[in-house]
This record gives sequence, C-alpha cells and structure tokens, in this order.
Amino acid sequence: MGCNNDSCELDMAYPERRELDGCYFRVERDGKWQNICFSDLTENERYAVTADKNALWLQSLCNHLANSLHNIGDELDLCRVDDEE
Repeated sequence: MGCNNDSCELDMAYPERRELDGCYFRVERDGKWQNICFSDLTENERYAVTADKNALWLQSLCNHLANSLHNIGDELDLCRVDDEE
C-alpha cells in the first residue's frame, strides 16, 4: 500500500489521534480539513504530505520526529533492552 504521483489509495480507518510529535499537517478527512500530527496520519496521508518535499525539508522532519521520540522515551523512562545483554 502506498502512494505515487498518479494516485493514492484511500485509507478508511484512521489511526488514534495521540498528537505526540507536534508536527501538524492540514489534510482532508471525511470532507473536512483538519490539522493532524504527522504520526497520526495514515501511511497514504504521510506519502501525500511529503511527496513534493526536498531533502532538507525531509531531514528536518526526521530530526523533529527523532527528538519527539527521544522526549517520549525520557518522559516514560523507556529504553530498549536487547535479550543478548
């Protein structure tokens, strides 16, 4: 499933809105325009909002998302532990 320049398949089930990353995009859902966090977008919506962006813009988004993940880990005291350690 995904998107290309010609078409996007519609996702009818939307992820739960958690608003964790704070990076909002304006998307149309059910005929209404809404501001939705990047991590709450469907895969197709993520493809659509990033489709025409340049490398610097995408790097900035990746860094913002990485910072958000790190902050969530700090807040919840989360750390991945490998079984081999």
